[in-house]
Parts: sequence; C-alpha cells; structure tokens
Amino acid sequence: MCLLNIKNLNIKIKKKKIINNLNLKIKKGEIHFLLGKNGSGKTTLALTLAGKKKFINKGKIIFNKKNINKYTIDKIAKEGLFVSFQNNIEISGLTNQYFLYEIYNNIREYKNKKILNIIQFKKKLYKNIKIINLNKKLLKRSFNKNFSSGEKKKNEILQILLLKPKLIILDEIDSNVDNNTLKKIIYVIKKLKKKKKSFIIITHNKNFIKKIKPNFIHIIKNKKIKTYTKINNEI
Repeated sequence: MCLLNIKNLNIKIKKKKIINNLNLKIKKGEIHFLLGKNGSGKTTLALTLAGKKKFINKGKIIFNKKNINKYTIDKIAKEGLFVSFQNNIEISGLTNQYFLYEIYNNIREYKNKKILNIIQFKKKLYKNIKIINLNKKLLKRSFNKNFSSGEKKKNEILQILLLKPKLIILDEIDSNVDNNTLKKIIYVIKKLKKKKKSFIIITHNKNFIKKIKPNFIHIIKNKKIKTYTKINNEI
C-alpha cells in the first residue's frame, strides 16, 4: 500500500525554486534514504512534508490517502507523520516527562482512544526507555535543556516508540552520536520496519546506509531527484 505519494511538487522559498516537479512514492514498511549537498533542499522537503504550506508552489502531497497540502502542522503529526530535525529545540520549565505525556495523550484523543493517567503512561514510558537506554533522570529535566547531542537523539527515538507514527522522517539522526547510541538507533529503525513503519532518512553517511539496507536511495541534485536501489559511485 502506498503511504506517501508526492505528485509534481514544486517548492519555493522567497521566489527561489528549491525543488522542481518532484514525484515520490513510499509504501508501508519501506526505508528511503535522502542524500544531497548542503543546501540542495533535503531539510526543506522535510519541513514541507511536516506542514510548511508556504513552501509549496505547486503539486500534491497525499499521505495515507489524504491530501495534506492544507493540513496544519499539528494535524499532520496526529495523522502519523513524524519529523525529527537535526537541531532539536529546548524548552525551559517544561519537563521532558510532562511533554511526552501531553503529546502522547493528545494523539490518543485525536484517534478517539482512552486518555491514560500518569501512572498508566509511566509504565509505557519506562518500557520504551529500556529499549534505548535513556537515563531516567532526563525525564525530570526541562525538555532537551542541556541534553547532549546523543541524549537529544535518543529522546527523539523515545517519542517515535511512544507515538508509533506511520511515516518517520529523520534528519541526520546519525550525526554527533557515539557508537552505542547509533547502534540503538539502528536497532529501533529495523524493529519498526518489521512493524510496517516507513522512513525517510536524511544523511551524508554511506556507512549508515549500509547498516540499514534501505529499499531506495534518492539524491537531490539541481532541484531534481534521482533514485537508486543500492549504493553506487554517484552516492
């Protein structure tokens, strides 16, 4: 089943064309890597899929059989599209645990599911913390405040494990992390793929691609996209 269908998408920022007539289909359970030089439009595409409507000059984004061009950012997230960015925001005064609790129940409410109390939620939270080996002390601290790069990336993965989105976009999730953290990230990606979750992963790292073994590799170059099924000399 086609989960994401991008049709003739044109992206502009301040009258400058970034992406020209992009067509891309992603099925359930597929992993797609997105490559390209800095400034080629990788992160801009991720932002557009996340709900930055003003970037869309022309074209359609069909997600889970729905045209999401006019959906708000929060509605796109509730529909099951998750985006993890390279530079994670920090929020002082809002504990990590409370943030996770609120977004978890917010999505449950959108899906007409029963809201969990804090005790019920903590059981799910601690179960997923063990998977990625995140320090429990970080739950009581302000969201991402003074977290290391690896801790922030693990926190993003924790959100994914809790929210169970259909399509997960990871923007350089492999950068500035140690080997142990990277192994945990790879483990979770492979685990979720088996559960038919789909991925778009932005990276510059060929070794990361080899470890994941994606279905497709895309390169954005000169506002166009080229697609491959394996690493070659151009990648």
